[in-house]
Amino acid sequence: MKKLIAVVSMLALFAVAGGAGAKDKDKAPEKAAAEAKAAPAKAEAKPAPAPNKGDVAWMLTSTALVLMMSVPALALFYGGMVRSKNALSMMMQVFVVFSLVTVLWCIYGYSLAFTEGNAYFGGFDRLFLNGTFDAAKGEFSMAATFSKNTPIPELVFVVFQATFAAITCCLVLGAFAERAKFSAVLLFITLWFTFSYLPIAHMVWFWMGPDAYTDPKVVDAMNAKAGLLWQWGALDFAGGTVVHINSGVAGLVGAYVMGKRIGYGKEAMAPHNVTLTMIGAALLWTGWFGFNAGSALEANGSAALAFTNTYLATACAVLSWVLGEAIFKGKPSMLGAASGAVAGLVAITPAAGNVGIPGAFVIGIGAGLICLWGVNGLKKLLGADDSLDVFGVHALGGIFGALMTGIFNSPSLGGPSFPVDWATGTMTAAKDYDIWGQFIIQAKAVGVTIVWSAVVAFIAYKIVDMIIGLRVPEEEEREGLDVTSHGEAAYRI
Repeated sequence: MKKLIAVVSMLALFAVAGGAGAKDKDKAPEKAAAEAKAAPAKAEAKPAPAPNKGDVAWMLTSTALVLMMSVPALALFYGGMVRSKNALSMMMQVFVVFSLVTVLWCIYGYSLAFTEGNAYFGGFDRLFLNGTFDAAKGEFSMAATFSKNTPIPELVFVVFQATFAAITCCLVLGAFAERAKFSAVLLFITLWFTFSYLPIAHMVWFWMGPDAYTDPKVVDAMNAKAGLLWQWGALDFAGGTVVHINSGVAGLVGAYVMGKRIGYGKEAMAPHNVTLTMIGAALLWTGWFGFNAGSALEANGSAALAFTNTYLATACAVLSWVLGEAIFKGKPSMLGAASGAVAGLVAITPAAGNVGIPGAFVIGIGAGLICLWGVNGLKKLLGADDSLDVFGVHALGGIFGALMTGIFNSPSLGGPSFPVDWATGTMTAAKDYDIWGQFIIQAKAVGVTIVWSAVVAFIAYKIVDMIIGLRVPEEEEREGLDVTSHGEAAYRI
């Protein structure tokens, strides 16, 4: 009997132990899941940086402002400076060239300017803007700005830079105004845009992908594959070399190749409507805030500096030009004030975010006086019929601004210095900034731009002249391009 009780007791103990084990076994997955949930996720993927809505809004606004700089601002500025029989033709050229370059930019221009390639051209990764938007996933590719973890959609960068390319090509038109065939203008712009604007943009500016935010080594590797002038360390905040020297040199070459207008130096060729020119200059000044401050690529202190410098330097240039006119020509003019404003805007462009307030004062005052000499004294020395002074204002102002950038970028002269500390996204105030060394780099960048643009422009003009001819016939030029080229007139009496 005692043995029977002992056996039953042992069986009971085994049953209890087995039940408890089964319950523990059943609870094991729940316990494991709870512990996994409580434990920190060690291998979770780091979320991609999200665009800042304020930056995106500012960049879209800046893009619209730059578009306004061409249509209507530049069209009015140039249209008022030609004779009345060519006013509509001038506006037409600006309007259509802006549209043409925008389309070319989206087909291949952006890819050749801002993707990885060699020291002179980008690649073909972004033909027809391929890869900027994945419709299946609803995802946009991102472009880096100058701060950590604040990208913008790449398409925003694409359209912003498209307006730069388009207005640069429109600037060239003023140098050979009132005598060029419309078809010749379009063919020349296509060639020059492809072989001058795109490579210089690639050489000077460099697009960075979002990987640059978190790993400075990525930036170093990308810099090694960047364009030539970027690798040299040339500074161009918003386009002194890429836009103004580039277009001004191409314009001067065009003035030489096409020859002077019929009656130049013998007949009156004064602007037919300075009021339009003044309105155009005022709109250019307004739109230029998008051009320069937008080049900060975000709404931050750098944009504020570029905005203030643009505002101040332009006002200084207006005053210095008008004062110079009063001293050397006896009377200040409205055309001079408008031209002074554009000269100041041009000169401050490469320096906008790269110099401090002292630099803006010097660049603005200097630009007004230098460009005044450029459209009077230098123009006579060159002997070219640069109809609307593209070289005297844009090339000369761009050269002056680019060189002064190397000087006034120095922290000892109030500048922010360079380069960006990519690990933190801030500008470095280098104590050992070499003013002379940077000045030499700037001068080399200016020289490369002048030679490259001149050679490409000359070849392009000659090709166009062989294919369709550059100039309209003499009788059409005398009658005016409004009627003979477009069958319309700016004014009906």
